[in-house]
Amino acid sequence: MMNSEKKTTNFVKKLESEQLLKLQEILQESGWKMADAPYCFYKAEKEKTNVAAYTSGKLVVQGKGTADFVEFILEPYITGVDFPAEQEPFTPHAGIDESGKGDFFGPLVVSCVYVENESVAAELAALGVRDSKQIKSDKKIAEIAQKITGIVGGNFAVVVIGPEAYNRAYAKIGSLNRLLAWGHARALENLLEKAPQCPAALADKFGDEHLIRNALLEKGRKIRLDQQTKAESDIAVAAASILARAEFVRRLHALAAVAGVDVLPKGAGSTVDEVAARIAMICSPEYSIPCSLAAVEIIFFKFPGSGKCSAANSSSRWEHTVSASYRAGRYTTWIPASVSRTSRCASVNRRIA
Repeated sequence: MMNSEKKTTNFVKKLESEQLLKLQEILQESGWKMADAPYCFYKAEKEKTNVAAYTSGKLVVQGKGTADFVEFILEPYITGVDFPAEQEPFTPHAGIDESGKGDFFGPLVVSCVYVENESVAAELAALGVRDSKQIKSDKKIAEIAQKITGIVGGNFAVVVIGPEAYNRAYAKIGSLNRLLAWGHARALENLLEKAPQCPAALADKFGDEHLIRNALLEKGRKIRLDQQTKAESDIAVAAASILARAEFVRRLHALAAVAGVDVLPKGAGSTVDEVAARIAMICSPEYSIPCSLAAVEIIFFKFPGSGKCSAANSSSRWEHTVSASYRAGRYTTWIPASVSRTSRCASVNRRIA
């Protein structure tokens, strides 16, 4: 687990051969430039981040994108999060986590779970509660989430920010971290309505720690709020991550019907590109069907060749393009101006710059 708050530019880990091969497939599908090198199974390079998979089993990641590579690719898809072997004695507290932050389609969901005693914590651990990124099956996520709600006795809250609401809020707030902070604060306040005895809360640190504190209302400001990197190692935060993921997946399935497709894929990549292009085709001038793209995705825009996100120019109905993926490259398709205003520019620029 990478627990340094400073962005690391170098990471080394020993992997099994099967893990290195699986990683190779993911990198190839995600548009990384692959190459051969001495003593290596393969090397890969993308956006000033370099990956070397040595025949010894050692994986070396270097460059400005190292921390994001570990958090968004290596841990979710290959290794899982390394949990600390020794933990501090349990004290009652709530955990807060989100799902959907890195997904092209679907809502942003924030969940808060209060674990009131060591007995509840033990039940959650026995159930197999852990960071939701380590649970690959949507069915399993849903099953565990249902059992979590029973174990904690209703001491949980879930806040859902749909794509259209997200884009409206982003237009006003102008910061992904501030929007996340609002969601975390709202989930905690809602939890405290049900469990006013909750003395403390723990959240994953995603920015300036004052962001969540400043977004809290009266009840939230009366309790202790801690923030740390990789907080999903905590049982309450892990439970919150599962509830958030279960609700994200449920909403994503529902939005597929709105979009007129069987499935809306999670994450970002070539599959997401293809589905987004298929949905956007319905919005082209040749069709009279109302566009449903804004209802199912968090949209971000860039002028062709500019490399920067821009708000829509209402002077032309077919003025703007949508860049569908930070991993698999960019495609261009025309979409109506009715869905081309607001975006996650800051987040997207960080990943596609």
